[in-house]
Amino acid sequence: MAGRIHIIHRAPEPPRPGRSRCLAAVLILGLGSAPALAAPLDYRLDAEGSVVGFEVTMNEGLIRGTMPVAAAEITLDFENAANSHAEVVLDASGARANLPFATLAMKSGNVLDTAEFPTITFQGAQFRRDGDAASVTGTVTLRGQSRPMTLAAQIFRPQGTPAGYRDRLAVQLTGTLRRSDFGATGFADQVGDEVRLKILARLVLGP
Repeated sequence: MAGRIHIIHRAPEPPRPGRSRCLAAVLILGLGSAPALAAPLDYRLDAEGSVVGFEVTMNEGLIRGTMPVAAAEITLDFENAANSHAEVVLDASGARANLPFATLAMKSGNVLDTAEFPTITFQGAQFRRDGDAASVTGTVTLRGQSRPMTLAAQIFRPQGTPAGYRDRLAVQLTGTLRRSDFGATGFADQVGDEVRLKILARLVLGP
């Protein structure tokens, strides 16, 4: 499949309300385009356009919220996905839920404990492509505890840019985690254990 980029669908709306940047979805992990690149590319974070959306069940409803992306170091090798890697740091202390009391509960000592652990880190070491799907496997560290995690991965470029455009990209990572795996067991009688995540990191080609 080297030498081609496949557009698979229009990108979903980013998790932050009010943002209107249009993106075309391009699956490029493990794929190349002409001319071939000789080395992996390093990207820096556009923090303003980067955010995490999350949701978890509460009784018969849902808690939804956002969390800022504090930092990201992402290297992408478009000829060999195995050479790609990523580290994404989330600002847990800046998390906001759609219900004010849920924001306070989420940051409390028996959930995220943001006073002691203000960040959440994901380190992705294995990028893989399987047909039209891609994934990144790594380690998430939350409340000082590290667990393995695999996230579905997509890479987007701005709508209207040519197929080989790589100066400004967006990486979307989606997946789930169980908060009990990290000792975040507070309010278990009201709030579900599974948390669904959607990380959107907007990237600019370095330096």
